[in-house]
Amino acid sequence: MQENVAAPVYEDERRHFQRIRLQVPLFIRGRDAHGEHFMELAKTLDISGLGAFITCPRALAINEVVTLTIPAPSIISSGLVPAGMPPIQARVKRQQEAGEVHLVGVEFLKPIS
Repeated sequence: MQENVAAPVYEDERRHFQRIRLQVPLFIRGRDAHGEHFMELAKTLDISGLGAFITCPRALAINEVVTLTIPAPSIISSGLVPAGMPPIQARVKRQQEAGEVHLVGVEFLKPIS
């Protein structure tokens, strides 16, 4: 007789949307960790309907709201991003330095679908 044993639920497995490993160039605009307004070219490392993991040349403050804008029409034509997609508002949830860039986890204020 086999016992039914529930598999452990790990912290990383509580995602409602699947992450897609996708590098998309984008502009990130907001205030950096020093309170200065900026706009920089960045890129995603992965993305989901609720957030993204991006590289950014600047250090950002946790909980700061930034604006992400996807400039590349080739990405839109691939069908991965809807045509005419407006800028995305996102909150900085975590960050770490990685050489000359910062790896930043952001959560979208409104999920994208």
